[in-house]
Amino acid sequence: MSDRLRNLFIRHRYNIAVFALLNAACAVCIGLVAARVAYSESGRHLGLVWNLFLAWIPFILAYVAHAVSWRRIWLYLVIPFVGFLWLIFFPNAPYMLTDLQDIARGTSGAPLWYDVIILVWFSWTAMLLGVVSLYLMHDITQRAFGRWVGWAFVFIILPLSSFGIYIGRFVRLNSWDILQNPTETAMNILGIVIDPSMRLAAFILLYTIFFLFVYLLLYSFAHLLQEQNIRAADSPEQLEATQKSNVQK
Repeated sequence: MSDRLRNLFIRHRYNIAVFALLNAACAVCIGLVAARVAYSESGRHLGLVWNLFLAWIPFILAYVAHAVSWRRIWLYLVIPFVGFLWLIFFPNAPYMLTDLQDIARGTSGAPLWYDVIILVWFSWTAMLLGVVSLYLMHDITQRAFGRWVGWAFVFIILPLSSFGIYIGRFVRLNSWDILQNPTETAMNILGIVIDPSMRLAAFILLYTIFFLFVYLLLYSFAHLLQEQNIRAADSPEQLEATQKSNVQK
């Protein structure tokens, strides 16, 4: 490996690690379902694979948006369109948490504990895909418009995504409906907003609080690691090593 590639790998090692771990988690998820199908000769939980694929869409859109956002012209020409698509598909990631309720239907052909680990793996992997994509879009907004606007973006997106999960789970609308039949979908959503139910209010409130807690926790942990790296770089030992390196050069 050349020095240039090695330096590039070191500089982006955490990004590569996140991407590799998410892919590994998806491979485990698919492997668990494949093993269940082979063991039970039942196609139950195969739909989770499709839902996991949908959870990757906002991640990919956010990654593309973040990659091109460093150029000012792309920020205002491309990001609004990509951001709109990301907003439509973003609820697909945390939506998989609601698949945990499938446990209440019981199990057949496989032990209950196996179905539990399948659902936990899928829901947690999809949740992480959503959190990472939200972090990338948060970073874009914060760099473009400032810290307060960036956090306002987060606090707006989370209840909207909770609402999106609700209409996906209970109204059975999905992201494709908005693109294929926007007028009818908008009318259905408007009817829900005009006459909200107690279930809708409770669902949005509780899921928003949960998503906010998860995001703030992972966000704080990521910045804790950054602070530790900064302190390590400023330590006397590191400064002495840097000075010796400069002398040798």
